[in-house]
Amino acid sequence: MRVNADLYVKDVPGQLVAALEPVSIMEGNIVGVVHHRDQVMNDRIGINITFDLTDKDRLEKLMAIWKDRDVRVSRIGSVVETFPMDYLLIGQISPSQLETMLDEVRDMLGMESLDIRYSSVMESGSRTALINAKFTSEANLRKAEDLIQELVRDKDILAVRGLGK
Repeated sequence: MRVNADLYVKDVPGQLVAALEPVSIMEGNIVGVVHHRDQVMNDRIGINITFDLTDKDRLEKLMAIWKDRDVRVSRIGSVVETFPMDYLLIGQISPSQLETMLDEVRDMLGMESLDIRYSSVMESGSRTALINAKFTSEANLRKAEDLIQELVRDKDILAVRGLGK
């Protein structure tokens, strides 16, 4: 599991190592570290760390080591990898039709997030809609793309896929 944490350590030599070394002790892999020397709280300096661990038990042990080493944890959470999908829809589509279509996608696959932006109706009677969605698996992203193409196929709506990941 990937974890992101905001830590605070005393501003004395060796404290950064004291915060990072326990991740290795728990057989974790550090992905990124940002040492915020300008972020001071109660005479402590902020560190943001992202790392991978194999299980929750190791995370609990890591937290105990940090506590013993006087490393303060201000925030900790798991990082979920998401797969973005962007579509521009152009055609005779009402906001209610689009929401019904996206509800079907959401119910079948689940989305991490969804943002929809509509244009006003153009002179031709068409409108555009920009859809930004994030999925928690690449397989669900592919299924969503297929489902959107299927849903617009017979409705005289052009679906243009964005060039994202």
